[in-house]
Amino acid sequence: MSTKERRVGAETPPFVWIGALFALLFLLLPLVGLLKRVAWSGIFGSVTSGPASEALRLSLITSVFATMIALVLGLPLAWVLARIEFRGRSMVRALVMLPMVLPPVVGGVALLGAYGKSNGLIGGWLFDVFGLQLTFSPLGVVIAEAFVALPFLVMAVESGLRSIDPRFEESAATMGLGPSERFWKVTLRLLAPSLIAGVAVAWARALGEFGATITFAGNIEGRTQTTPLAVYLLLESDPEAAYALSFVLLAVCVAVLVAMRGSWMGRRS
Repeated sequence: MSTKERRVGAETPPFVWIGALFALLFLLLPLVGLLKRVAWSGIFGSVTSGPASEALRLSLITSVFATMIALVLGLPLAWVLARIEFRGRSMVRALVMLPMVLPPVVGGVALLGAYGKSNGLIGGWLFDVFGLQLTFSPLGVVIAEAFVALPFLVMAVESGLRSIDPRFEESAATMGLGPSERFWKVTLRLLAPSLIAGVAVAWARALGEFGATITFAGNIEGRTQTTPLAVYLLLESDPEAAYALSFVLLAVCVAVLVAMRGSWMGRRS
């Protein structure tokens, strides 16, 4: 810590420290309450048997596929937003980030409006031509999770692209490397930390998705019931399993944030 930082810290008003302490307590108390309710002796059995096990398996599979979709779509989209000047770019960026602030249930309703079999914009066409019914299907779960996870990946990758020193790519161009070669051999390597962080956070977001999933894909045990949906139902029928699954989701999120804090949240401290 520099001398200037120490001086600023020493001059911090007391009410700031008090407010920060209460803020931390406000955030930590629910987590402590969750951990207190976990039956540690039987946690393994709770998450590896019955509906909890099936929901966890489905969540892991669908979240991986959702993250792959987010990566395939998000990487070029982030490139366009970071590197190409065009009229309305700010509006496009706002639309891309919209799922981050949109109420999850509203997101699910929007997905129904686009991909619903009966009244969706292209849902009926997908079913008639390809036999694809996205609603109330595992594929629908993937679509819902990808929809909410995509902005997180785009935001991380766009930030990473903007932070790359253009001189590296310019040097590669003077050496005769074309646009594609520069991307794979130079840009992608420099972008790797931000890209990995974006993928990790997008995956964690997909794994924890609830509102859009239940609205668009339903809550069918063994078919579309993911871990968050199972937690919601198990709170009444099997609280021990609900708290065990909640701990699994909490552990995943904490692990992702800790592992990616250098890339996702700025300089390590």
